[in-house]
Amino acid sequence: MAEREALLIVTTGGTIDKVYFDAASEFSVGDSVVADLLRQAHVEQPYEVVEVLRKDSLDITPEDRELVRRTIVARNEHRVIVTHGTDTMTATAEVLQSIHDKTIVLTGALAPARFAQSDATFNVGMAFAAAQTQPPGVYIVMNGQVFEAGSVRKDRDQNRFVRC
Repeated sequence: MAEREALLIVTTGGTIDKVYFDAASEFSVGDSVVADLLRQAHVEQPYEVVEVLRKDSLDITPEDRELVRRTIVARNEHRVIVTHGTDTMTATAEVLQSIHDKTIVLTGALAPARFAQSDATFNVGMAFAAAQTQPPGVYIVMNGQVFEAGSVRKDRDQNRFVRC
């Protein structure tokens, strides 16, 4: 039996990893929850989680995006998931489009994974599947859909991602 290729999971922070402290909605980006979500789902596909950033996506700079890009390029894995805040996910996807030999899937959550009613688990599961099945390219997985990078935007009024 052939060995299964490991997936690389790059974490950058965002709502998926937020921790709220009080009724005033004070928060910080905490430890990544992705490995816990995958353990709870009994995922057997090999993967490695690499924390690159721990930021709200509105605070991610062009230098941060380049760090994410360089991290992915330097690794041997050809299938990559990037967890990211939803507000600037599309901007990071644009930067990653310069990588042509890997399947890169960005995902996040509209509610923190630590909340009972969060889309995080579903989105991470879909991203895990998309990373294994999509051809090389950059994709965004949100709201039960796989979007090609450059063809999607966040619609703040609808609180969802839509094709542009």
